[in-house]
Amino acid sequence: MVTGRRSARRRRADWNRGTRIAAILAIPVALGLLIAIVIVVRGASSTTIDPAALGASASPSASAAATTTTTAAANVSCDIIVPANPLSAKGLATPYQLTGTGGMTPAQSGCTMTNAANLGAFVQATILNPATGQLAVYDPLVITQGTTPAVAPVVPTLPANAVVTIDFGFNGTNLTQVGATRNALAQGNCANGTAGSIFGQVSFCNGINFFNTAHRLEAEGRLVVPSEGTSGKIVASGGALGTGQACPTTHNFDMIDQDQSDNVTTLYLLNPATGQTAQDTTANAANIPGSTTLANGSDNILVDAFMDPTLGCTPFQAPDLANNGQLTSSQALDELLAEKAGNQPRIAALVPENDPMVLVNNAFSAQKDNLYRAELGQPPVSAQTNVTSAPAVYCQNMVNIQTPFLAANQTVLATGQSPVTAVGDNLLTFLANRLNMSFTNLGCQNFGLTNPVTVTLDGNGAATAATFNTTVQKATNPGNTTMPTQGHRKGRHHHQLMNSSGM
Repeated sequence: MVTGRRSARRRRADWNRGTRIAAILAIPVALGLLIAIVIVVRGASSTTIDPAALGASASPSASAAATTTTTAAANVSCDIIVPANPLSAKGLATPYQLTGTGGMTPAQSGCTMTNAANLGAFVQATILNPATGQLAVYDPLVITQGTTPAVAPVVPTLPANAVVTIDFGFNGTNLTQVGATRNALAQGNCANGTAGSIFGQVSFCNGINFFNTAHRLEAEGRLVVPSEGTSGKIVASGGALGTGQACPTTHNFDMIDQDQSDNVTTLYLLNPATGQTAQDTTANAANIPGSTTLANGSDNILVDAFMDPTLGCTPFQAPDLANNGQLTSSQALDELLAEKAGNQPRIAALVPENDPMVLVNNAFSAQKDNLYRAELGQPPVSAQTNVTSAPAVYCQNMVNIQTPFLAANQTVLATGQSPVTAVGDNLLTFLANRLNMSFTNLGCQNFGLTNPVTVTLDGNGAATAATFNTTVQKATNPGNTTMPTQGHRKGRHHHQLMNSSGM
């Protein structure tokens, strides 16, 4: 069974994961402005934020360049060891291992799941039954190398000839896939970027095959992706006025940022006493007293867990094979929803060439952008897609569509919880400051555009108010193909980003 979005009048009472994100202690790091860690202490009468939480081994076949002189506190890069046959049921249930690059141990590098706020890695699989079109989700477990799971992962039951896509997310800057065996990455059809230039926080396995199959099944009528639904709370969207506007998707210029369609909705449980992790299931939560919940901040969590509840919308969900079929969301489900023909906004956002994750040596790369897009089912760079998502036009659309959306919907957005209180004190100020920073990080000023947002910051740098200039702007200098040498990334590791692989 797959369930889709519903309008405010028919929506579910809650979202099974979103309502559990009760408290977030977050620091924007590396590329993902929404990098966050959820600290929910279970078994207590109230939610407690734990500041201290911020803070059998495979033989890898390859690793990133050595960084042995990097201290754990300053490190921004980790390796993730991908098990053999990652697309199989056994491979999905085999824990992925987080460790340092260049032979550094987890302790030396800080690449531990107890340090998930800074360097945590997350994995998410979406499974398609090619015979029926049914979808399911399974979140493979990530453990710190040298530890064992707090609870052994559930072995999923996969349909015959299942088509599996695996998405990776990271709360640092650079996560490099490393095969547990010589053939592991090839077995998974894994993609970490182009030669010498990894994507950074994200990577994929078998996404191209998954989305090609899904789109074919949609055309044949065997896979039915629902409508995105409508919200009676939105008074303007995509330049249109009036209530009853479409719910946001990850391709909507109303909500995209500098690096759209990135990271996952996976949650893990952490036993703070032992440092062990487990899959986030009802049974595991009951069996690990005092466990905390770890999250990978992402555009998908922003939409599914914060914007949707505030606007009276519901994510596209499918059964969780690790959690007795309880409905949950995934990055791939969000992409399928956004890509459905009837759900696409009039002006749809695709990953642009000035997204920092697809730059090569600080310059645009259609090859790298196309690989990223293909792993998410998006069409390649072309004259047709450049109409909305060429770098200059992407900036122009972000300014001319998102700014009026935020300005017109200030009242309802201000009632929403901020995903990252270090960025904004409510959902409105978070989105405003995110737009403000994305404008600079995408180099939009290089195209003759003016930042449309002015934010008021408190003593800690968090936005507490915002004003919007909704004057329509026109991009110039569209042929610019390089990014500024400073300011195109965001977060606490900004000063180190120029040393990132391929960036």
